[in-house]
Amino acid sequence: GVMGEYEPKIEVHFPYTVTAARGTTVRMECFALGNPVPTISWRKVNGHNPSKARLRKSQAVLEIPNVQLEDSGMYECKAENSRGRNVFRGQLQVYTYPHWVEKLNDSQLDSGDQLRWECKATGKPRPTYRWLKNGVPLWPQSRIEMINGVLMIHSVNLSDAGMYQCLAENKYGTIYASAELKILASAPTFPLNQMRKTIIVTKGQEVVIECKPQASPKPTITWKKGDKVLRENKRITILPHGSLRILNASKSDEGRYLCQGVNVFGSAEIIASVSVKEPTRIELTPKKIELTVGESIVLSCKALHDSTLDVTFYWTLNGQPIDFEKEGGHFESIKAQASSADLMIRNILLMHAGRYGCRVQTAADTVSDETELLVRGPPGPPGVVIVEEITDTTATLSWSPGADNHSPISLYNLQARSPFSLGWQTVKTVPDLISGDMESAMAVELNPWVEYEFRVVATNKIGTGDPSASSRVIRTNEAVPKTPPANVSGRSGRRHELVIAWEPVSEEFQSGEGFGYIVAFRPNGTRGWKEKMVTSSDASKFIYRDESVPPLTPFEVKVGVYNNKGDGPFSPIVVICSAEGEPTAAPIDVKATSLSVSEILVAWKHIKESLGRPQGFEVDYWKDMQQEEAAEKVKTEGNESSILLTGLEGNTLYHLTVRAYNAAGYGPPSTAVHAATKKSPPSQAPGNIMWIQDGSHVSLGWEPVRPLANESDVMGYKVLFRQEGQSNSQVIETQKTSAVVLLPDVGVYIIEVCAVSEGGDGTASPQIRVPSFSGGKVTSAQSTLHVLSTSLSSVTLLLALMVPSTSW
Repeated sequence: GVMGEYEPKIEVHFPYTVTAARGTTVRMECFALGNPVPTISWRKVNGHNPSKARLRKSQAVLEIPNVQLEDSGMYECKAENSRGRNVFRGQLQVYTYPHWVEKLNDSQLDSGDQLRWECKATGKPRPTYRWLKNGVPLWPQSRIEMINGVLMIHSVNLSDAGMYQCLAENKYGTIYASAELKILASAPTFPLNQMRKTIIVTKGQEVVIECKPQASPKPTITWKKGDKVLRENKRITILPHGSLRILNASKSDEGRYLCQGVNVFGSAEIIASVSVKEPTRIELTPKKIELTVGESIVLSCKALHDSTLDVTFYWTLNGQPIDFEKEGGHFESIKAQASSADLMIRNILLMHAGRYGCRVQTAADTVSDETELLVRGPPGPPGVVIVEEITDTTATLSWSPGADNHSPISLYNLQARSPFSLGWQTVKTVPDLISGDMESAMAVELNPWVEYEFRVVATNKIGTGDPSASSRVIRTNEAVPKTPPANVSGRSGRRHELVIAWEPVSEEFQSGEGFGYIVAFRPNGTRGWKEKMVTSSDASKFIYRDESVPPLTPFEVKVGVYNNKGDGPFSPIVVICSAEGEPTAAPIDVKATSLSVSEILVAWKHIKESLGRPQGFEVDYWKDMQQEEAAEKVKTEGNESSILLTGLEGNTLYHLTVRAYNAAGYGPPSTAVHAATKKSPPSQAPGNIMWIQDGSHVSLGWEPVRPLANESDVMGYKVLFRQEGQSNSQVIETQKTSAVVLLPDVGVYIIEVCAVSEGGDGTASPQIRVPSFSGGKVTSAQSTLHVLSTSLSSVTLLLALMVPSTSW
């Protein structure tokens, strides 16, 4: 060969035996010399290399992560070049720590029982087992066996109680499992509920007398009746747990029974008395009942029972107890006698149908009887309503029958609802009468292009039931409209206008999309119609304007309807007139009269015209020194011929005109007239008021009021008086500066005085409070002069004016 070449030689290799714990990473290395440089390859001799294995350092190291038991085996590394090969083999052994498969559980045994505990663990190498008791190694003895993790102790006693440990170990580790063994050792005892008791049964029943003493070890059970030990036979059996069973009880089984439990630690006993009674029998009447909704019935339940036993009655409906408080007064339980009871059912409903049960309970037995109650009533709601075929005025419907509630269905009614109906309405059908055996019909005379939903109501001889659920909402097909507008008439308008009005056709009768109106008109006595289309379905008016049409020209008018399906009918022909002209004459004899500081009364006359009838009048008024364009306007309606202007300024000159108006416009104004409002009333109140009272007579006096230059002259005075607490005053008018007031009733009166002028009432004086006495006359000695003034200079004058000298 080539100078210096030689076959591979493995200089470094992994051990012949490699051990690794499961889950760790294993590294095996082979290093070889050779020329040419050898290549290293690896294989598992009996199988395939693990898929997770990785090669490191130019394949010199085989690395197996997370090694598992199945990765164990013989591995081979091979070094190879052109001169030859060399091989090394070694064993990979994967071990696992012991791991519990089955642990111990605490155990509680009666003295004399057998204990068997098994602990089971996995591991590689396979673990071995050892046992400890209270921390001390446990060894096999005559009663104790230990085989492959199984511990058995025969006939346990109190000395065997303690804490036990099972150890599972291999050379890589040890694990422990612990459990406690308790040994029960006690004399028999009976729980309180098994102590002395009396058992009452009826003839033929099964009797079980319980006898389950608590004891360790399990006691021996012995039964006695009276003083004799009880022998088992076909009827009398001692059950495995110690209780006594007697089949088909009879009077001979009555008596005193004793159960005794015995074990090595002691004994205990219980006593029971058995009493055998005659069985209870009951009868529930009537047996089969058919009623109609709203009727009432009484069910009677009678019991025949042993006279020494009390009975209790219970009522059920369909197996469930009747709750008398929750049934709304329909049910009442009546205890008629000691051995019978009645159930009153009032105003029966469909829901009260079913199986009624009477259950009688005694201390010995429970018996029951049932009766069937059938309730006839109006039909239940029919099934789902299906709309099968739709035209413009019909809909074919089908449904499934509901419950007839034990009275055959005689009739169905179809009802419909639309956005335009007041709730559900019965609709006409084909056939006219829908008999109870039918399940389909046609609703007719529906309106086209309207949304409807339908329902069905069933009737039998008892009555009419609840309606079905409503159908889906459908829309009838479109059709030519058939309903023309109503109340076609004329309306007022402007000159040369013909105003045609009507009541719009409801959407319910428009029959389709694209609904509108055709307005036709012609002068009275002519032939050809002039037609105009109005495309709005909500329109209620059409205005035709023609300058050549004189006012109040009569026209024949009709209004038709149409939609996308075609033209419908016209309304009946009516005669209406074109608009009248505006008034042409001005009002005459216009007069303006000033009534007060803020009021002017305007009156006029109107010349009747053949055309341009007035709808009312408009009064324009403006102040002197103002332009007419600034005038304020007030309107009247109808034939009024006067108006009162209010809220005017005092002491002011006003100019006024009147003109007529109607829907066509305004007529010419009248010639302007003039009126001045009155001056303002005096602002000064009557002063220095004095009064003297004589019983119910009060004599008053005051100084005269002197108006200012811009105020109205004083024409007289008003004395106003009212009882305190009242709102309406009585008035005395006088042109003097004195007056006598007669106070009509007992009480306190409020008196005040004001001047009267052309411009109205002036400012009132301060109020005077005067008492009135009942029917008595105040003497002169009692009379007192009262002065409401700060000035005394005029007192003498006032006194002279007020009262003649003879009264002083």
